[in-house]
Amino acid sequence: MKRIPSQFLSLLLSALALGGCQSGPEAPEVEAVVVSLPDTTGRNAYYPSNRAPLRPEALVKLPVGAVKPEGWLYAYLDRQRKGLTGHLGEISAWLQKEDNAWLSPDGQGKWGWEEVPYWLKGYANIGYILDDPAMIEEAKVWIEGALGSQRENGYFGPGFAWASYLSEDQRTDARLQEELKVQDFWANMIMLYCLQSYYEYTSDARVLELMTNYFRYELGVPDEQFLAASKYWQRIRAGDNLHSVMWLYNRTGEPWLLELAEKIHRNAAPWGGRGFTLDEIGNEKEIRPGLEWPDWYGDLIDWHNVNVAQGFREPAQYYQLSGDPADLQATYDNFRIVREHFGQVPGGMFASDENARPGYDDPRQGIETCGIVEQMNSDEHLLRITGDIFWADHAEEVAFNTYPAAVSPDFKSLRYITSPNLVRSDGDNHRPAIGNGGPFFMFNPFSSRCCQHNHAQGWPYYAENLWMATPDNGLAAVLYAASVVKAQVGSGQTVQIHTESHYPFEEELRFTLHTETPVAFPLYLRIPAWAAGAEVSLNGKALPTAPEPGRYLKLTRTWAEGDQVSLRLPMQLGVKRWEQNHNSASVNYGPLTFSLKMGEQYVRMPSDHTAIHDSKWQEGVDREAWPSFAIEPTTPWNYGLLLAPRPEASFEVVRKPWPADDFPFTPDSAPILLRARAKKIPGWTFGPEGLVGELQDSPVRSAEAVENVELVPMGAARIRITAFPVIGEGADARQWQ
Repeated sequence: MKRIPSQFLSLLLSALALGGCQSGPEAPEVEAVVVSLPDTTGRNAYYPSNRAPLRPEALVKLPVGAVKPEGWLYAYLDRQRKGLTGHLGEISAWLQKEDNAWLSPDGQGKWGWEEVPYWLKGYANIGYILDDPAMIEEAKVWIEGALGSQRENGYFGPGFAWASYLSEDQRTDARLQEELKVQDFWANMIMLYCLQSYYEYTSDARVLELMTNYFRYELGVPDEQFLAASKYWQRIRAGDNLHSVMWLYNRTGEPWLLELAEKIHRNAAPWGGRGFTLDEIGNEKEIRPGLEWPDWYGDLIDWHNVNVAQGFREPAQYYQLSGDPADLQATYDNFRIVREHFGQVPGGMFASDENARPGYDDPRQGIETCGIVEQMNSDEHLLRITGDIFWADHAEEVAFNTYPAAVSPDFKSLRYITSPNLVRSDGDNHRPAIGNGGPFFMFNPFSSRCCQHNHAQGWPYYAENLWMATPDNGLAAVLYAASVVKAQVGSGQTVQIHTESHYPFEEELRFTLHTETPVAFPLYLRIPAWAAGAEVSLNGKALPTAPEPGRYLKLTRTWAEGDQVSLRLPMQLGVKRWEQNHNSASVNYGPLTFSLKMGEQYVRMPSDHTAIHDSKWQEGVDREAWPSFAIEPTTPWNYGLLLAPRPEASFEVVRKPWPADDFPFTPDSAPILLRARAKKIPGWTFGPEGLVGELQDSPVRSAEAVENVELVPMGAARIRITAFPVIGEGADARQWQ
């Protein structure tokens, strides 16, 4: 579990100021050195990044469309546009254009708040990335609506958006009238992301004008009526507002924007604080019967899963302005705290369901799809701010292992909650084992409201951040997938780099450079922390500099057309023992975590009968075209693993042909599986709430016969066991009760 050590923090701060710590011999054709961070002594000449007095960013985002995914990532985006994301405008009541507050010049209308911008973040960017004219044109309808909604005072979007969130009865409740006078800035924070992407794609100056006028409006709002006046969302997620203010400052240089940044941080939820009382913590609070509230519960201002995944980064965002290392440390500590108490589970996320509840930390607890994609977005933000490879490694851990199983393989439905141990994905009510009461495991395109729309950002944002520019006018490969990046480097030349690989299902990545004229620039390759023994070659010649896990390999050369770099990241078997969660075990191979392969029976159900309580869909939507599914197991699941002292002796790696449709995230199409030995645990059955029974302490005694089982990548298994009991025969082995 990463807690940024003090010595690493010092190294990070020094490297950001001095341009990185370098080591390694020089090869004949290329200067190859190992560095902690890209050189930050300059500012990228071609892509906006932090300008003084903001601290320099280690990595610089390229504009949307600069990176074109290929292979499995392209296949995922293509399924997304043909599936729920691309057709949600025909399903969701919040996306119907009639009486929509986002398309109204005065912000009035029945349908408003977060749903439109949640969906548009991903929908529009898929259009830009895939050059899809129909999607771009549809997205522009909503962009033009937002641009046209700005009032004389600078505000834009739905008016008093809380009213759009409340029910009809609540809107007329006299007790709420005073609260409704406090403007809700939350939905606009999301729409600002959409406008920023639109500006990156089009350079439409109206975006800068709208943002300038809107931020002047925010600056003029008294503190007592600003974010802190809200009881919840806008205050807890103010880091998104802070991000957009800095984005605009880096393009216009208006000094007053930094004054607004200070104001936002001053009124935001104190994510850097500790020792909060239960009354100060804003989320709904619940504890397992028989327990007392632990002291550590006061170490975060909020335990709502999406708020944590989204809000924990705010101190690091403010650090760019404050320069105080304590702010940066606070974000690392936030990450550590939630995972220390609820993140002792595989897949990179944490046991929260909706709100993390003391006493409910088993891997059968889940995470919202919103929480998954917001965590990926936070990792990408923090990677740019710090350059710390930890955040890239974590983004991949979540993207490869947790996110794919939250969505159906055809991307036509999703579920609200996904768990590491989930052996039935059904429409039953599993409360209180799950914090939510209702059909929250059902794959339903009509349901889940927030996740139904917010899921859209996950893969397009990931694709945009595969490559980043560097302050020294170079490029950095930071997240790995087949792709083509086109960017300006060096003294202004435009280059393309084509990445060919089936990573993370393959060890080797091949980069081919295309340039009209020779060009000198640094190329940085991320070496994941798990990749011991990585190897790099240039044009078929191995480089003598040994890459180091958790650092970058910086290659500086005058690059020519057709230059090829090959990076091999050896994937090794590993077993993670979750000592704080009953000493259970999960199995890794490189960046992939593996789950028990189970027989899956998809049971079709009507979507309008299995949606959660606050779902709304358009009148006349074709219910037959958008069904829901439960998934039931058809094979046993209650296995414990037999582990040898060395992982290599416990598992056999089996490689299969790459799927013809480029989609490896199903049990049958996954090109890697592991064979293992296991025994059934007869006492491990369904719990009283209909979920897989909670784990008990390992090692576990079992008199059952040894069986051979198969494990598939966690992201390919929509029902699964991922945190396994371990079978033992010694005196410390226990009988499952």
